[in-house]
Amino acid sequence: MDVDGTPELCFQVVADVESYPGWTGDIKAVTVRSRDGDGRPTEVEFRAAAFGRSTTYELAYDYSRSPKVLAWRLVKGDLTSKLDGSYTFDSREDGGTELTYVLDIELKVPLPGFVKRRAQSRIMHAALSELKARVESIGN
Repeated sequence: MDVDGTPELCFQVVADVESYPGWTGDIKAVTVRSRDGDGRPTEVEFRAAAFGRSTTYELAYDYSRSPKVLAWRLVKGDLTSKLDGSYTFDSREDGGTELTYVLDIELKVPLPGFVKRRAQSRIMHAALSELKARVESIGN
């Protein structure tokens, strides 16, 4: 997805996990469990709306390729056994960003393939469109 905002701004918005409940529809609460030496959240617990109910999961963030990439992996979750992903921020010639979002989800409860694909598509679409709106509202 193309975003009218610099890669640095996109990274800052994504890395500010504590603000997610204010601009994402599905994230209801965020609790930072630990931070690195630079004060960045490294283990974060989320409470979110998913599959018609509330779910809780904890992610470990990886800043080793920042500010180009922000990656995470699932530490634990009540509905998910895997929730690993990343955002990659590539500069465009016009000063904007080409944003790539990768997400690998596995649920503890088996679901038909088409239901899982629909859920993944909804999660990815919401994440990208909400991030784009947030970055562009700050950048303009």
